[in-house]
Amino acid sequence: MKIKKILNNNVALTYNERNQEVVVMGLGLAFQKKEGSTIDPDKIEKTFILENKGVSNKIAELLKEIPEIYLDLTYQIIELAKSRLPYQLDDYLYVALIDHLSFAVERHKQGFDLKNALLWEIQKYYKQEYKLALEALEIINKKLDIELPEDEAASIALHFVNSQLSGDNMTKTVQMTEMVNDILNIVKYYFQMELDEDSVNYERFLTHLRFFALRFIRKEKLEDTYDEFLFEQVKGKYNKAFQCAERIASYIKKDYNWSISHDEILYLTLHIHRLTNRI
Repeated sequence: MKIKKILNNNVALTYNERNQEVVVMGLGLAFQKKEGSTIDPDKIEKTFILENKGVSNKIAELLKEIPEIYLDLTYQIIELAKSRLPYQLDDYLYVALIDHLSFAVERHKQGFDLKNALLWEIQKYYKQEYKLALEALEIINKKLDIELPEDEAASIALHFVNSQLSGDNMTKTVQMTEMVNDILNIVKYYFQMELDEDSVNYERFLTHLRFFALRFIRKEKLEDTYDEFLFEQVKGKYNKAFQCAERIASYIKKDYNWSISHDEILYLTLHIHRLTNRI
């Protein structure tokens, strides 16, 4: 295994047999080495593969200014996330987390802890990611002997959610969260009822909304297989839920200039009916 690029004395970039970029970490493994030198395998402590070849350059740039401890923490957190989350994580998460953690810790040391305006929504809508982020926060606090506030767990959770997209799209992730929150509020106020957040139907609806919002961000639409008979049957049988779904469609059109398909309205109607039907 030969060095492709030296990131610092303890971190280097190389390639594996499948021509994938591999970042290797270990005490002094790149000390007094140069590109093309052979890496001593006994010095390698951690290894991670990058699918996106542009990410290593960004990590190298960050490590010029940011202590290596943040790469180590990021590695630990992402390995934990890979074992828990049901979706693939984008390589850009390494860059985003290294940068975020170093900035958050620096702010904390200066006495500037920021409140996360989406803390409540993240706790409710991204429960799996938030629970994982709390574990990550515990790892960070223990490793650095500090006490970052719980708001930072919400920020880390958003980075996990954002990793379902590609690249630096945190603004879009926030937009997704706001869309989900607004739709749930439309349902709540239309039916004048509190939603049972512990119910299976709520979890199903929430999952549907998250992927619905993700399709919007990716500019994907469901292929409209519009079955007029089925559509009219559902509209007649679950008319109140259908009217609520149409109100959601109007909101999406007005606020996001996105026209949703008949199939989307059909799925929304069925989810809303199950969610709001007390019987």
